[in-house]
Parts: sequence; structure tokens; C-alpha cells
Amino acid sequence: MNENIILDVRNAKKSFDELEVLKDISLTVNRGEVLAIIGPSGSGKSTLLRCATLLETLDSGYLSYLGEKAADTGVNGRAEYASKAELKQIRSYFGLVFQNFNLFPHYTVMKNVTDAPINVSKRSKAEAYKKARELLIKMGLEDKENYYPCQLSGGQQQRVSIVRALAMEPQILFFDEPTSALDPELTGEVLKVIRKLAEEHMTMVIVTHEMAFARAVADRVIFMDGGVIVEQGSPEEVLVNPKEERTKQFLARYSEEQ
Repeated sequence: MNENIILDVRNAKKSFDELEVLKDISLTVNRGEVLAIIGPSGSGKSTLLRCATLLETLDSGYLSYLGEKAADTGVNGRAEYASKAELKQIRSYFGLVFQNFNLFPHYTVMKNVTDAPINVSKRSKAEAYKKARELLIKMGLEDKENYYPCQLSGGQQQRVSIVRALAMEPQILFFDEPTSALDPELTGEVLKVIRKLAEEHMTMVIVTHEMAFARAVADRVIFMDGGVIVEQGSPEEVLVNPKEERTKQFLARYSEEQ
């Protein structure tokens, strides 16, 4: 087992009724790597993320974190998942930041951030609050701990949701279109935070439509379309000199829209 591999996905397949959304997807993410996933709407990017983070179940395929198997195809050709206890352990390895923040509206910023460390990870209140305050300072939110989500801008809410994910000390962070609900000005402040995490070698998988950002922070870019990985490589290879015709079409259309 390669100890550098945090996430290993092999031959992942997922359909919703007749619609095949993931058609045999395989990828690995190494420790400290930033992987950007790009592609048109409906290409399967978010479904891949939801399957990787156990929000959806695979129909078949293999999924593991740090060598611990979450799912594998059984003799009947369907994905069989690990036990509840094993999945609970595996869930502690990753954090997820959603496009629409998913903060609890009736909790303060501090309670949003410390709720899971205290109740799920069973950390002491003092320890959870200390860690939360360090992260809030890092994100420029130190004066917001007693605010409620409705009192914050979208960019601040998204930064709180990043703090909430980091408070659990995950090995890998997933972002699903982290800026799609934000206007351009607020997008910049969230991307700055993610860039800072990349500089600190946080392992990340980012589904994004921000091509300039993907080019600036990603070590590797995957272009998905129609439920398959069409092309992958360095940002230079995929975004600047794509080989596949489909990638070229997507990027040309994308730059026209900007």
C-alpha cells in the first residue's frame, strides 16, 4: 500500500434510473496534492464528489481512504460497503465544503465550528474552542464567533464552512463548486483562503468552474464529460495545451462566456 495515496477510486459506476452518471471512473489523490475537477454541467463531477464522500453509494467500484476500504465490488457485481464503525472512522479522514455553505442557521459561528469536534470527535470544549479560535483568526473571522450565519456575507459564510471542515482535522478536503453561490468580489476572498491552504500542502479535491484559479492552485486537473474522465494532467497540459477535441471545445466555449 502506497502511504502517499489518501484517496483511491477505481472503476466507479453510478446510475440514477436509466441515466449513467459515472461510467468507470478511476483516480487517486496523493498526500499534499491539489486536484481540480472541471467539466460542463451534468458531466458527473458533483456525483463523483458525493460518492467519494459517502453521500451517495456507488453501484459498483472500489473506494478507499488511507488504504482503508470503504466500498468494493462484491461477487454479485454490486458495491459492498464497509461496516458502520469502519465507515465512521473513514468519514473522519475527509471534510466537505458545499457550494451553499450548509451552516446551521440557529447556531452561532462558534457553535457551527465546534459542534462536531465536541459531539462527534468527543474533544473537550476547551480544546475545541481553542482550535476554532485559531482557525477563525487564520480566516480573518476572529470578531465573528458570536454572529449567526444570517449576519454574515456569503464569502464570510463560506469561510466559516471551511473553518468548520478544518476543525475536524481531516486528511483531505473536498470542495464542491465553493464559489458558485458568490458574486465575483466574494469569490476572490474564498479563493484566497483555498490558495493559502494549497500553499500549506493541504490535500484537496476541488470541483470548480474557475479556470484561472484551477490553473493557479491545482497540481493536477481532470476534465470530465459524460461521466468519464476525458483528459487529465498538469494545469499546463489540460488547460493550456489540451490534447482532446472535447476539452478544446469546452475551454473555447468557456473563454467565450467570460
